[in-house]
Amino acid sequence: MTAAVADSPFDLDDPGVRRSGLIWGSTAYVFWGLVTIFWKALEHFDAFELIGYRIMSSAIVMGIFTAATGRLVPILRTLRDPVLLRRTVFAAVVLTVNWTTYVWAVVHGRVIETALGYFVTPIGLMVAGVVVLHETMRRAQQVALVFALAAVVVLTVGYGRFPWVSMLIAGSWVVYSFVKKRSPLTAIEGMTAETMVLVLPALALVAFELTRSGSARDTASPIEWGLIAATGIVTTLPLLMFAFAAQRLPLTVMALIQYIVPTINFLLGWLAYHEKLDAMRVFGFVLVWIGLLIVSFDSLRRGRRTRIERVGDGVLVSGETNNGGTG
Repeated sequence: MTAAVADSPFDLDDPGVRRSGLIWGSTAYVFWGLVTIFWKALEHFDAFELIGYRIMSSAIVMGIFTAATGRLVPILRTLRDPVLLRRTVFAAVVLTVNWTTYVWAVVHGRVIETALGYFVTPIGLMVAGVVVLHETMRRAQQVALVFALAAVVVLTVGYGRFPWVSMLIAGSWVVYSFVKKRSPLTAIEGMTAETMVLVLPALALVAFELTRSGSARDTASPIEWGLIAATGIVTTLPLLMFAFAAQRLPLTVMALIQYIVPTINFLLGWLAYHEKLDAMRVFGFVLVWIGLLIVSFDSLRRGRRTRIERVGDGVLVSGETNNGGTG
């Protein structure tokens, strides 16, 4: 889910371009945050069955969209490359882990833990950059990492168990991001390819779930079947909006507005679904937020300084690389 903005066809210095990008991006992230309400409405169904329907529905939506834009056949052709196919399959499996963990957490009353996972993800990406790409960790990043590790310890004590849901959501998204970083496919092309390779396993999963008593076939109302059918639209619509935004906004802006998603999830879990939030858990979240504020401030400061230096040298900065997306 990495979109390269450096090749953006838009002038990122144009206020109108940035305004439209901010609207698209904010709408995408608000949508991603509020989609928790959608999955909560299906909480009495098995999470694995829902994932099966989600993959199948997403593949149909993405197939129709890319076919209508003349991109489906080229995408399928790229999968003839064995290396790209293996990378796509691996990305699809990791994405499925992320989706499944998120949906399982929502339907089992752990929305706040999903929020923690998405708050931790940026710090996880930073650590992965150091470990995998051998990047140098700046002082602000080191401090943020200490706060994040302290938060995990505090939350482990607060929950009485390791927050595996949060860490699995964050970890799978970090791995997925790095796999996508090496892919020549755009976000939309990648999502299409990934859902295509998952169609048969998803179909088999749904067929298996239908043999169980209490499956959607036995218990879903017409309205609920409509919601199940809409899982593909709910999954792909914010992705398309994000793709529009990623071409119009620099990294520093996208990095800030991405916190809309976990903030909404945190508030939903706490205020709407009344999940337990004692002082110890609040303290754990505060530690994470402090770390994120440090990293965000450092990134903004460095981005502004780099931009001034490049403009001063007569080089117009057209954009940067953006990461985005969610479960």
